[in-house]
Amino acid sequence: MKTLNQSPIFTPISVGNVKLKNRLVVAPMVTVYCDQDGMATERFIAYHEAKAKGGWGLIIVEDYAVDPLGRGFWTPGLWKDEQIDSHKELTERIHNAGAKIVAQIYHSGRQTSSAIIGEQPVSASPLPCPILGEIPRELSIPEIKKIVSQFGDTALRAKKAGFDGVEVHGAHGYLIAQFMSKYSNKRVDEYGGSLKQRMRFPLEIIKDIREKCGPDFLIDFRISGDDRVPGGRTIEETKAIAIMLEKKGVDLLHVSAGTYESVWAIIPPMNVNPGWIVDYAAEVKKVTNIPVITVGRINDPFLAESILLSGKADLIAMGRASLADPELPNKFANGQYKDINQCIGCQQGCLEILFKNEPIRCLVNPTLGFEYLKELKMSEHPKKITVVGAGPAGLEASRAATLAGHQVTLYEKADHLGGQFATAAIPPSKGDISAFVSWAIRQVKKLGVNIKLNTEYTAAILEQEKPDLVIIATGSTHCKPPIAGIDRENVVTASDVLLGKVITKDNVVVAGGGQVGCETAVYLASLGKQVTIVEMLPTLAADEEMTRRIFLLKAIEENNIECLTETKIKGIEVDCVQCETCLEMVEVKAATVVLALGMESDNTLARELEGKVPIKVIGDALEARDALEAIREGFLAAVQA
Repeated sequence: MKTLNQSPIFTPISVGNVKLKNRLVVAPMVTVYCDQDGMATERFIAYHEAKAKGGWGLIIVEDYAVDPLGRGFWTPGLWKDEQIDSHKELTERIHNAGAKIVAQIYHSGRQTSSAIIGEQPVSASPLPCPILGEIPRELSIPEIKKIVSQFGDTALRAKKAGFDGVEVHGAHGYLIAQFMSKYSNKRVDEYGGSLKQRMRFPLEIIKDIREKCGPDFLIDFRISGDDRVPGGRTIEETKAIAIMLEKKGVDLLHVSAGTYESVWAIIPPMNVNPGWIVDYAAEVKKVTNIPVITVGRINDPFLAESILLSGKADLIAMGRASLADPELPNKFANGQYKDINQCIGCQQGCLEILFKNEPIRCLVNPTLGFEYLKELKMSEHPKKITVVGAGPAGLEASRAATLAGHQVTLYEKADHLGGQFATAAIPPSKGDISAFVSWAIRQVKKLGVNIKLNTEYTAAILEQEKPDLVIIATGSTHCKPPIAGIDRENVVTASDVLLGKVITKDNVVVAGGGQVGCETAVYLASLGKQVTIVEMLPTLAADEEMTRRIFLLKAIEENNIECLTETKIKGIEVDCVQCETCLEMVEVKAATVVLALGMESDNTLARELEGKVPIKVIGDALEARDALEAIREGFLAAVQA
């Protein structure tokens, strides 16, 4: 019988002259962990070192800029010799931990802004990035030649810093991709027009790297199999490009998808099926003889294994899966599959924060980006800790406190663990959330946390048990503003609808068009209900993360949900809702009204216990927000107890 460590995942492979111990690759992801001059910091190094220790075969480090004017974020840099030493420490520590490491090198072209680089961006043609909006300056031929040389010089510095190779970033709409695609390249000189001429720039880069770094230095090339934009490159043209790249001496191809205009394809949210672009890699494999990496929402090692067994790719890049659990390879090899903390595709910490040019985080892994602080330690003075509320914040506080050596009792007044996060998994396309909830529940049970369900914590229980600390994670409740008729029997909350506690009739008005209201509306429409959303703001789902919002708005349209924006609910009747627009009063039929008008903190217990025992209030009980902050607060409350 095959054991897990005999899986094809753990079969070594040679790429060029580099031998990898397994087929699992950490995809390059911008972290904003380096300093503003592109130097490696301890935060940056420790983050990558954790993955190497976790068993990954190859780590591709993100976006080393070849020129400071080519940065889209505060990425690492090897555009000058002074940067080599700090990154040499990175490669040494990765190698000592047993992994190989490749530096992704890039120039962002038009996909940056003058606010980042201090100058007008440049590109193949003077066409603005549809997302960032700034009109770039068209590069002259001498400037193109200079950038070609900068790629080669950066690769040589990477070699001197101890990297096993470089990944030339020709994907995701950055400068090389801008030259390769008719979508962004409208030149009529030798760098534009036909495919062969559009390929001149990347092929010159490969040639320059090979001449400067020698025949044995690994060259990987990342490419979007499909730009996923009108007029962009498709997989058939990508296959032709792959043949050219192999002939020029590329050792490895990394097949992704998308540009900034289709950012959901670059970093697909939970709405996108796992492994959704594996067939792009399979198509490239048909026309080349070098190894191919696939990527794209692959968050489960069994899925990775099946892709390898199918012969569609040679290596599996699992970027965000490595954020959620750096120990994924080791856990899978040791048969600890149930202990793997899977990426749920929420985008809150790895994308939403990133586009503010701030250091990334991870909702399900509160230690991400803080590895260098070594926050979780055994307490020198173990305490008796009570945690009240078993939502994501309470579960994390219970888990971390137990790992720190404390004696933990977890109280939950409901009959289930998970709180509102368990409810959040119910709408269509959000099932991945349940993976984290089930993981967190499994961990607290495995650690022996004393769990008390159907129990509302009171001052009487406090007096009886006398804990040293109470961590209050009582969450939040639905807001009920003073609207006439809001207490009628036909008025219910979105949470009760999703949990199946109430039955809605056929005509439903959802009061509130934020994320919760829109998702609940889509859920009800999928059950055949006629749904109308009423929202005060001019736009729907304004609080939703940008990639998930694309899919949410599309689902609203596809389900024929009527949307009334810039509209206030003034009163609720038995069979209708009275609404006010900027022009008139309107009446909307509604046998059921679903409240989704925001959440407010439930801090009743905190007020009751204040002064009686040391308390820490975390998560929505402190302030109604998202789970990213709540889980981090739960972790910190535990390790700082």
